[in-house]
Amino acid sequence: MDLASDLRTPKNNLKEFHDTAFRALSYMPEVITNSNFRNNFVIHESTNAGSTKFLRPVNTALFIESPSLFKEKYATCISYFETIKESRGERTFGSEALSDIDSVIYTIHQSIGCGMDLLINSNSARKHLGNRLEELMRCVFNAIGVTNKRIVLKIPYEHEGKTRTYKCENDLILSPYKKVKSSSTNIDEKEIVVSAKTSSKDRMGKIFIDKILLQEFVGHDLKVIGIFLNDVQRKKTDNISYTLVSGLFMVYTKFLTPLEGVYYLDSPPQAKKEPYDRYMHKFSDLVTKQVWEMLTS
Repeated sequence: MDLASDLRTPKNNLKEFHDTAFRALSYMPEVITNSNFRNNFVIHESTNAGSTKFLRPVNTALFIESPSLFKEKYATCISYFETIKESRGERTFGSEALSDIDSVIYTIHQSIGCGMDLLINSNSARKHLGNRLEELMRCVFNAIGVTNKRIVLKIPYEHEGKTRTYKCENDLILSPYKKVKSSSTNIDEKEIVVSAKTSSKDRMGKIFIDKILLQEFVGHDLKVIGIFLNDVQRKKTDNISYTLVSGLFMVYTKFLTPLEGVYYLDSPPQAKKEPYDRYMHKFSDLVTKQVWEMLTS
């Protein structure tokens, strides 16, 4: 299978993600012709036959460029996941381990994204990349032993004398049970609703509104979290801009409903400042500890 087809193909486990990411990392140096650095980010260019493609900004503090180093870090990350699965949140991990987890998962998704920037039409790539993130999250939670399932909640309503159905798609439901109890008509109180998106741009408000809607329909409080890759985008050809509307996030939190947490693989600068750091955390914090706390509360 050629790399472009591989990037478009759904993944079923972390090994498949590793193999595709390794191929993308190996391919990138062959076609990148120039690189622009801004703060901790790099924007690669690829020029071929007079046509130039610009890749998404990559955080150099997280991204593992070397395929061989990625392979090594991936093996270490898998060992951490096995420990997490056995300890179920009881094991404390140091800063280096947490950094490795964020770095490996970030590199997997961003290398696939860079491969798509090079080989796939941008409109098609956007959809495929969103699907890969949902699959990647499912595979990570499988690896750490958290039961999960994608659920579409069907909400009936009356319109023009007819009963219609609104389908509220939840990217993932995390469960403390051996089998997810939520269904198309109800969400279990102890389970967690997950929205996994590449960024919060144009999507942050929907998570808050969906939580209110879901709670109104099922008739009880729900645990809802957001997982984002990052909130940064390329600005023109050689610069970056951050896309998190932090003030709007706090307005939603205060006047709509608070989320149980927002988790980033690559956190925007605001996430590290008060009061945002009460709600926004690193992805590694979620998988090593906080998801287990939520599932048992």
